[in-house]
Amino acid sequence: MADRQERKPLLSSSDDDGGKEYDEYSVGKAKTKHGFNSHLALAIAAITLGSSFQFGYNLGVVNSPELIIKDFYNETYFNRHGEYMQPSLKTLLWSITVAIYAVGGMIGGVSAGYLANRYGRKGALLRNNVTAVIAGGLLGFSKMAKSYEMLIVGRVISGINSGINTGIVPMYLSEIAPISQRGLAGTFNQLALTIGVFVSQLLGMEFILGSRSLWPICLALTCGPVVFQLLTLTFCPESPRFLMLAREDTEGAKKALMWLRKSYDVEDEIEEMNFEKAAEEKHSDFKISHLFLHNELRIPLIISVVLQLSQQFSGINAVIYYSTSIYRSAGLSAQNSQFATLGSSMVNVLMTLVSALLIDRAGRRILLLLGLGGMFIFTVVITVALEFKDQASWLSYLSIVAIICYITFFAIGPGPVPWLIVAELFAQGPRSAAVSTATLVNWSANCVVGLVFPTLQKSIGMYSFVPFAIMLLLFFLFAMFKLPETKGKTIDEITHLFKANTE
Repeated sequence: MADRQERKPLLSSSDDDGGKEYDEYSVGKAKTKHGFNSHLALAIAAITLGSSFQFGYNLGVVNSPELIIKDFYNETYFNRHGEYMQPSLKTLLWSITVAIYAVGGMIGGVSAGYLANRYGRKGALLRNNVTAVIAGGLLGFSKMAKSYEMLIVGRVISGINSGINTGIVPMYLSEIAPISQRGLAGTFNQLALTIGVFVSQLLGMEFILGSRSLWPICLALTCGPVVFQLLTLTFCPESPRFLMLAREDTEGAKKALMWLRKSYDVEDEIEEMNFEKAAEEKHSDFKISHLFLHNELRIPLIISVVLQLSQQFSGINAVIYYSTSIYRSAGLSAQNSQFATLGSSMVNVLMTLVSALLIDRAGRRILLLLGLGGMFIFTVVITVALEFKDQASWLSYLSIVAIICYITFFAIGPGPVPWLIVAELFAQGPRSAAVSTATLVNWSANCVVGLVFPTLQKSIGMYSFVPFAIMLLLFFLFAMFKLPETKGKTIDEITHLFKANTE
């Protein structure tokens, strides 16, 4: 305890900052003392592979067997009406099947904050597994029941499940990780998502589970992560910050921190949370309207919303949803298009892992700017290559390379950073409401892309990526001038940054 006796003097913040005192020594030590360990790794795996993985799996599972599922729609319609669907109706139904997942995500996302506050982060995620089981049952038995309506309803419910997960998982990860490891922990959310996309597209290959008889099993396997999460997350603690700041359970927070850090020496982190608690107590009870009425909350909310829009309006989900058909339009056979899609997903996984290793060193801001800039360049390349591929055969291969590079730059920044940032920009009081708002915006944009892109493709063909290129440029400029760096900062330091900028 000798080191505790040589602390620096307490530094008082201004009265506008809540009138609290900072122990600069303790806060600095809390940033660097604890590292990665097996308990923290288990908690991160339980959260991400049990929840984020489901999101990614359901996002990509309908991609590879797209043509076979469309045939199921057509055959079901013929059995009912004695005639096949009009092509326009089949396109519409497929667009609904893809986009309805995002509608469910909007419902789940907007309710995530309420559930996280009522049941806790861990409690809400465990309860959310019920929706995954219901969705898996509807998806898995839709062919047996000869009902594409069951499949569409199953997609809605799986979307609700994923919306809740996307709202709560980043909060949980940011609240259980040491400050020095917060970026790494947060990026594992996106890493598990990309692994889910890859696994779903691998299993969706026609020679595995994407055949005419087995595709319902592929869709129903969304229930698999439920078993894993029940066997792992059950033994992990609730979020220490939630216990401390929302439940006022200091002893429970200490026990949770000791388990997560594998150490009894957690007083510095408890002290840092006490600083945040004292600041909250100086202000009136938080109301959702405060997000829009107070500059110190409105500005980070605007940043969070714009970053969520940058993730979806970058065009990434158009590539994920329709990559197989895009590769076919580039001249690849149906089977080779599936392999190309699988390769793209693997690149996404690997580069997200690279981002996880870099984000606490390079910082969130630089990775986001690098990603948005690279995506802008390769969106232009994709457009040009697809438009002129008939004039030079090598342009078809260039478009494939460009799509892979585009996905690479997405994985570096725009993939993981928006989910991580929104949980970092807000203190405990407004965090759940801010995360719910940002998640709703993300899923709304996801839905718009899913509905509009097929029509966009038919209307303007190879120029359908031009609107995404324009928006990527605008998002790059916004991030350059408005996004602060949060690397290595406590939540209290980040919130004070916005207070200082609004004075």
